[in-house]
Amino acid sequence: MFDNLAERVNGNAALVRRGRFVNATVLVEVGTAGYLIRIAEGRVVEVGPSPALMPNWTFALRAPHDAWEKFWQPKPPPGFTDLFALVRKRLLRIEGDLHPFMANLLYFKEVLAAPRYREATR
Repeated sequence: MFDNLAERVNGNAALVRRGRFVNATVLVEVGTAGYLIRIAEGRVVEVGPSPALMPNWTFALRAPHDAWEKFWQPKPPPGFTDLFALVRKRLLRIEGDLHPFMANLLYFKEVLAAPRYREATR
């Protein structure tokens, strides 16, 4: 699901420009599996599994595996098209320092929607 995330984000000049002030580590929990996405100046510099003990992150997005799978479909069903739709359905929890998330909301929405696109856009 996060294969080629760095390429997809970093290859999108408009998205990198939008996130040029973003420096954060995001924990995305897909069911019981956690992934850390490290972002520096709008570029995804590292994506990897979260350590089992005491991961260091700026904010976390936690949702069941099936909710993420529906969200990442090329054409998600109603109620799974947006991060806040998942929050409204009580499927997604957002925790931690919300300031960088809310201040750069469109950036993070596009980054987290990148797995929807099976092929990198050119």
